[in-house]
Amino acid sequence: MVKVSALALLLLATTAQAFLPKQLVDTSTLQLSQSTKAATEISDVSTEPATEIAPTPKREKILKEPDLWEYNFGLQDPNLPLPHGIVKDVTPPETYPITEEQIKTLERDGVVHIKGVFDAEWVDYLRKATAHQVEEPHFWAFAGTASKLYDYIQRNVWQTNGAFARFYYHSAMGNVLAQCGRTDEIRVSTDLLMVNPNKGFKWHQDNQNGPISWDEGIRFWITMDETPKEYGAPVYLKGSHFNDVVDSQAVFVDIEQEGLEDYKNKLLEFRTMPGDMLIWHPRTIHKVDGPSDGIWTTYRRVLGGTVAKGNATYRDKRGSGGVLSDLGRHGMEDGDKLSSPFFPIVYPQFNKAEAADRDSGKVGRNPVDIITKIGGLASKASGERFGSFFKVLGSR
Repeated sequence: MVKVSALALLLLATTAQAFLPKQLVDTSTLQLSQSTKAATEISDVSTEPATEIAPTPKREKILKEPDLWEYNFGLQDPNLPLPHGIVKDVTPPETYPITEEQIKTLERDGVVHIKGVFDAEWVDYLRKATAHQVEEPHFWAFAGTASKLYDYIQRNVWQTNGAFARFYYHSAMGNVLAQCGRTDEIRVSTDLLMVNPNKGFKWHQDNQNGPISWDEGIRFWITMDETPKEYGAPVYLKGSHFNDVVDSQAVFVDIEQEGLEDYKNKLLEFRTMPGDMLIWHPRTIHKVDGPSDGIWTTYRRVLGGTVAKGNATYRDKRGSGGVLSDLGRHGMEDGDKLSSPFFPIVYPQFNKAEAADRDSGKVGRNPVDIITKIGGLASKASGERFGSFFKVLGSR
């Protein structure tokens, strides 16, 4: 039996985009209010009975952390009916036209907000798929969830939950991203189901994009809930994908560092609504602020990740933090064209053979690759180039 260290387990299911410094939660049940009224003389004290101040109700998370015995292994499928009369694995993917101006906005600013891509039926489908996943948590969510990074977070959820795979096969997601990337093909490189990011995630860039280069990838968010007014709205530095000073291995970014002067004050904030898409370049610097106490009393459910444009090349990222989004035994080697059921095509048409491999359990994380790839990362962890990556793991 292969034994995996605690650090290795943490590395498996977390993502550099999702790493979040642990924070202490205020567990007090009362908040005492300081009166603004000046102290009175004893003779002026009222003889009326004092009015009791009601205690402030304790804020409680809407979602509890799963117990260890609640985690599941293998394939899962809630068998949800698809919207719009779509026939599973038969109906071609839907389309959703976007404008040339929206494409140019992405290219210029490094991010674009496209509203209302998915209607109420698709939003309901995603919410039900997410509810099933949270109620039946998968083992690959264990490390990220147990480490308090998110209330629930699972990488490559499409590999284990058939509902999310079918969303990619049949929805307009691939069509929208193909237009944004000016490409005729879209493959899923890696994805993440993210529910409630505790206190949020400070300024960072995304280097957990699967085995592809920065410019071959497109980042996406699909939102299922209204963003709270007080927090939770993603903020981007306009045009920061053009910067040439942030190291490619960095996760967190100090926006005060030399070379970012032209970007640090150009803030773009997006208050997304159900069915919206946020699309950005992986190098665009951004953050999300959560509630100060880390307690989400409502849901913020997002399906996100990275897709690869047509003719992308497989890049073996062994020895870097990027390897964590490529832990399957697919047999591809550095320099190969990215073409594998581990990175399924979703536009212009999903591939039935690739879908069959996923459904049979052939697609997924492999224990041998996990040990060898994580071992490669650990062997280089002492170098300065991985300082930002491991700083995330050790943050409090």
